[in-house]
Amino acid sequence: MFDKLSELVKKYEDLSYKLSDPSVMADQNRYQQITREHSKLKEIVDIFQKYKKFKEELKENKKLLEEKNDEDIRQMAKEEIPVLEKTITECEDELKILLLPSDPNDSKNVILEIRAGTGGEEAALFAAELFRMYARYAERAHWQVEVIDQNFTGLGGLKEIVVLISGTNVYSKLKFESGTHRVQRVPETETQGRVHTSAVTVAVLPEADEVDVNINPADLRIDTYRASGAGGQHVNKTSSAVRITHIPTGVVVACQDDRSQHKNKARAMKVLSSKLLDIEIQKQASAESEARKAQVGSGDRSEKIRTYNFPQSRVTDHRIGYTMHNLPSFMNGEIDDIILALRTHYQTEALKEQKT
Repeated sequence: MFDKLSELVKKYEDLSYKLSDPSVMADQNRYQQITREHSKLKEIVDIFQKYKKFKEELKENKKLLEEKNDEDIRQMAKEEIPVLEKTITECEDELKILLLPSDPNDSKNVILEIRAGTGGEEAALFAAELFRMYARYAERAHWQVEVIDQNFTGLGGLKEIVVLISGTNVYSKLKFESGTHRVQRVPETETQGRVHTSAVTVAVLPEADEVDVNINPADLRIDTYRASGAGGQHVNKTSSAVRITHIPTGVVVACQDDRSQHKNKARAMKVLSSKLLDIEIQKQASAESEARKAQVGSGDRSEKIRTYNFPQSRVTDHRIGYTMHNLPSFMNGEIDDIILALRTHYQTEALKEQKT
């Protein structure tokens, strides 16, 4: 591990030198690429430098224990040694995690799909609330959210919504949100005060680059139709909405949010590429582990990754047994704690697999 860390330090120093090179600064594409790589290495290098500093301090404190003429210094060293040993162990654990093979998609933007599942209008209303939750989280992270397609219900719920979220390391933060989200609460339309259970499915797909997926135009069926808004009202009177079917896989995507048919087609192709990339990712993951489940189930409430219980103001993630009791804040986009907990859990699992 330490040989690899030393190599990364040398690479980091080399990249730092290149960033000050006028020829590199003149080439914006190259400069941005080096900046991204430099930024990735900085966290590892910083922790490694701290680790070496604490190791040196530990060595000095152990020497001080041999001081026979100054009992105060010996006592001080004796107290500092266990603290330094604990800090060094923590640094080692952090370094092991940071040296795990990174997901090549972590730095990508995402296509986020939210669909109402079991529960009718109540599921659609919760789908709209989940979208607002992710939109607020994206706003806090200074990400951009672009609606690609959406289908409203008469009461303002969402049968489905597809958005592109762009920013720094979006997929690394949101990739564990895929699955079925269950809500338990008393619907506004419920007259007897009974708690209902509904479900919404969420899919997080890494945005595909042009080099990631090769799509043969002959494999596509492209249909156009009139876009419609909430309640069936026409957004416009021309056939600007686009539906694309990938014949070999049966994947269907649609986009109607823009008045331009050309823009809708481009957005739909972006979603299609990401879906086909996700299919390949799923195939690879299945080959590596047959036990791995698909990201999204049927939308039935029994296939859940998380439960939002409104009467108890509780959110529970069933994959890691994590529970918090501040549902209003969570629904307002304050979901960092659970995202960090999920990331830590899966990193720990990856470390275990690496040791076996």
